[in-house]
Amino acid sequence: QVQLVESGGGLVQAGGSLRLSCAASGTILSINAMGWYRQAPGKQRELVAAITSGGSTDYADSVKGRFTISRANAKNTVYLQMNSLKPEDTAVYYCAADFRGLRVGVPPLWWGQGTQVTVSS
Repeated sequence: QVQLVESGGGLVQAGGSLRLSCAASGTILSINAMGWYRQAPGKQRELVAAITSGGSTDYADSVKGRFTISRANAKNTVYLQMNSLKPEDTAVYYCAADFRGLRVGVPPLWWGQGTQVTVSS
């Protein structure tokens, strides 16, 4: 079993920045992939960014050039640096992990509780 704990959400004005953090713990010592999903009102949960243990990254088109995902070297911790935030980025952001990797259309095995990100105009 794996537990994921997110932090770093909050309220920010448009154009501002936030950094989300997610720490994974449990019986699996090495997780192949971790990432971030988000769910906004009236929308489906979508994969925002993912990173493998080898450092490969993928981003949703809507956040490319603005968001950066990274992973700590020594532990299963992932970060999401969010710059140039827009009101449409407002959502609950969920950390996720899966030893099989993260793929669009394939729900990951483990989820965090979520952290609210609100971007005001």
